[in-house]
Order: sequence, then C-alpha cells, then structure tokens
Amino acid sequence: MSKRGLGRGLSALIPNAGQEEAAQEHEMPLAHIEPNPEQPRTDINESAIAELADSIKKVGLLQPIIIRPHGDNYQIIAGERRWRAAKAAGLTTVPVRVMSVDDTSSLELALIENLQRQDLNAIEESRGYRRLLTDYQMTQAELADKVSKSRSAITNALRLLDLPEEIQELVYDGKLSAGHARAVLAVPDEELRLKLGRKLVDEGLSVREAENLARLFAAGQTEHAARPQTPKAYKIAARKLRLVLGTNVRVRQTQKKGKIEIDFHGEEDLERIFRLLTESGEAAVEGGEAS
Repeated sequence: MSKRGLGRGLSALIPNAGQEEAAQEHEMPLAHIEPNPEQPRTDINESAIAELADSIKKVGLLQPIIIRPHGDNYQIIAGERRWRAAKAAGLTTVPVRVMSVDDTSSLELALIENLQRQDLNAIEESRGYRRLLTDYQMTQAELADKVSKSRSAITNALRLLDLPEEIQELVYDGKLSAGHARAVLAVPDEELRLKLGRKLVDEGLSVREAENLARLFAAGQTEHAARPQTPKAYKIAARKLRLVLGTNVRVRQTQKKGKIEIDFHGEEDLERIFRLLTESGEAAVEGGEAS
C-alpha cells in the first residue's frame, strides 16, 4: 500500500498552530501524558512499536509528541505510536509540543497526523471521517477541505461502512484491501456481499478478479429478482398437461404474457402430441354442440 501525504501541515487546520507548537516545545515526563481514547487509529502493530522502540534506544526520540492540556495531565493529539515506543524503550521524559485545542480540532489533528505519517487501514479512515461528520457536525465539503481530499474520495471511503460488519472486519484485519471492498459494494444484496467477501479471502483473489466476480454476482441477483414467482395454478396446469401429453410441459409468465412450452422429440412425437391436442379439441367442440 502506498503512503499518502496530504501536502499540508498542522498549521493548515488551526491558525498560528506552528508558532504555538514551537514556543511550547519542551521535555515532559511520560507519566504526565495519556493517550486519547478518541484517536482514530485502533489497530496498533506491536512489532512496529518494538522496531520504533529499538530505534529510540539508539538515537532518541527525534520528533516531539503533540499534546494538549487535559485535566491534571496532558492528552496526546498526535504521536501515540511514539509515546508507546518511548515507554517500551524505557524513557522517562519525551519532547512535546503543547497545543490548546478543543475536542473537534484534536480529532481532526489525530486523523490528519495518521494519514500523513502512516496510513490508517481503510476502515479506520472511514470511521474517523464518519465521526467528524456526525459527532462534530462537519459537512463533507468541510471535511474534504480539512484532509485535502476530493468530496468523491470522502464519499467512497464512507461507503465502506455500508458493508456487512464481517466484511468490514476482513478489511480492518488486512485480509481484504479497500479495492476488494469496493468491488464487494457493487453487489446490492447483503447475503451475496458476505458470500463474495468470504470467497475472495478463501481463494486469495485479486482486485481485478473480485471486480469480475462482483459483476457476475450482481447480474445473477438482478435476474433472480426480475424472475416472477410462478402462480400455483400454473404449476397445477403444467402437471395435468404433462400427464395428458406424456411429455414435459412448462406454464410460465413473462413480463408481458403467459406461455405454455411443450417438449417433443422428433416428428413422430410432434404428430402424437398434435393428435392428442386436436382430438381433445374436437371432442370438446362436439361435446359443446351436443349440449
């Protein structure tokens, strides 16, 4: 998965944020810093933390953790991975930059920081966007501007949350990519989405293969949905005609009219069926005239 830079720093979100950070950069005891329970990254890779901790032991923590006042302590805005790695490396103090921001700006900054430094998985990103839109009543246009993305990119990310929970978890766990997930979204029915998602994981199929399968799944569902239910009377009529004619008969309803389909095998069989039909018709006519 490629890295994505947003091309804008934290100062793009809050006026004069850069100057405020620089003025307040200093060392702070780790014990005074706590993680933000609202931070968008929930999937913490412990092996990556261990690697970062090893690097910190050798060269120190080169980039400060961005924090804000919170009660008697300070809460992390950006840099929870660095904070965890610093603890694992045995540091007692870390460089910090203090910013005075509200909950909304804190979540924005946390989301931006993760997008700039290390990609959130697609589901974490989508959930982060949804929280900014719902919890903080931000419009999609405002959100797109904040994260330097198009509105269509935001919309496509949010659509992943329409997937069944099981499929979302497969994306969250890295078993399906965002490309796979978008292919699954092309199938309207939830049960078929589940079936397709499981198949993609079980068979290790590519995104291209997922897109091809999704078209087949969607087409199959459309045909199934368009096929009218056969009335019970049609089934009874078909069964009686099969007994009379000694061959397979189908009675069905199309979109515009009903049809009776009679199977025959060769000319002799056709003549036999013809005689049965015409004799039955003539008998019916004669019976009607006699009455």
